Amino acid sequence: MATKHEQILSHIKNLEIGYKISVRQIAKALQVSEGTAYRAIKDAETQGYVSTIERVGTIRIEKKHKGNIEKLTYAEVVNIVDGQVLGGREGLHKTLNRFVIGAMKLEAMMRYVDAGGLLIVGNRDKAHEYGLQAGAAVLITGGFDTRDEVKKLADELRLPVISTSYDTFTVAAMINRAIYDQLIKKEILLISDILIPTSETSFLYNDVQVRDWHDMNRQTTHSRYPVVDRDMKVQGMVTAKDIIGIDRSLPIEKVMTKNPMVVNPTTSVAAAAHMMIWEGIECLPVIDSQNKLLGIITRQDVLKAMQMIQRQPQVGETIDDRITAQLTDSSTPDQALFRFDVTPQMTNYLGTLSYGILTSVLTTVGRRVLNEQKKGDLVVENVTLYFLRPIQIDASIDIKPKILEVTRRNGKLDIEVYHNGAIVGKAFLIAQFIDRY
Repeated sequence: MATKHEQILSHIKNLEIGYKISVRQIAKALQVSEGTAYRAIKDAETQGYVSTIERVGTIRIEKKHKGNIEKLTYAEVVNIVDGQVLGGREGLHKTLNRFVIGAMKLEAMMRYVDAGGLLIVGNRDKAHEYGLQAGAAVLITGGFDTRDEVKKLADELRLPVISTSYDTFTVAAMINRAIYDQLIKKEILLISDILIPTSETSFLYNDVQVRDWHDMNRQTTHSRYPVVDRDMKVQGMVTAKDIIGIDRSLPIEKVMTKNPMVVNPTTSVAAAAHMMIWEGIECLPVIDSQNKLLGIITRQDVLKAMQMIQRQPQVGETIDDRITAQLTDSSTPDQALFRFDVTPQMTNYLGTLSYGILTSVLTTVGRRVLNEQKKGDLVVENVTLYFLRPIQIDASIDIKPKILEVTRRNGKLDIEVYHNGAIVGKAFLIAQFIDRY
């Protein structure tokens, strides 16, 4: 039987797109406490089914698929620009196709405004009206208001009119940045992309016996299974080593590993890989917010996915991409040497190279050096960094890594950082090699 939390989530998902939700209304409709309703609404927001907007409330929106994550809803625009909704609240759930900056004569501007767009313009009432009539929402910059007739038209057409205190240039930059950030997210591989669903895998109930593990092992040839109760909530994991020499009539819950490590669909594959490698785990249950089994992931699938990530170009450029672009390999047969230019974006508020960026640079160098010694994947286990002198903005630094030890499982490096011939930093790096499957 579904819990109250699950019933509320199901109720929210069945609401019409654009429907306004409140804690009190949900609590009354489903006869639950306001605390329970609040937690469920927040969970729905995390899952992308609702959006909360200041001074407007919580609205049921269409859940985005990964394919169109770069498109923003008007509700998201309101939150990005700290906006105030003047009219057309019922259209906040709609997705905008593009935005147009109204910095030209009205006639010329309207050639570029079309349905599903967003017109960004200042204190120009006629432009507000014409934009709505063309089927676009309107974002008014500079903190200006608009005429009551325009607000009424926005309500009739269900197209939002939003006001923000930011100027036009800042607003355009903020929206562009939000789209850019989502493009990066689009390329990040999540557990939901690779999980094996329960319909295609095997699991055991906690009230069965050890003999049922043997039966399932003969049928599937697998040796690791999640253990769930009759509500499909994960209770444990059972593997071959748990049942060796065990009486077949014993309940499975007596031999299983309780409270196993689990992941959820929004966990990144990289995080799961780190967890599985460090803990020596071959199989992880994937659960929802109510601890119900959604499927499993295996170490082999995770490592394959990690290798695929390395071959995929990013649509949006991350900090790591920029670090790689700034890093030049100047090594000779006798000495490994890398050069790196410090750009303004890589500095702290004092104008010196930030600790985090230098750590990422040295990690990248360490990977390259160790990969030349042993081909394959590796995970950096530890970096101990010492700043001896601050590294200034626009400086060009030389990085000299020295291999201390490479074994079958680990690699250790001593790394020195120089600027104008003087040593400015030192680091000690340990990495663990990943066995390929």
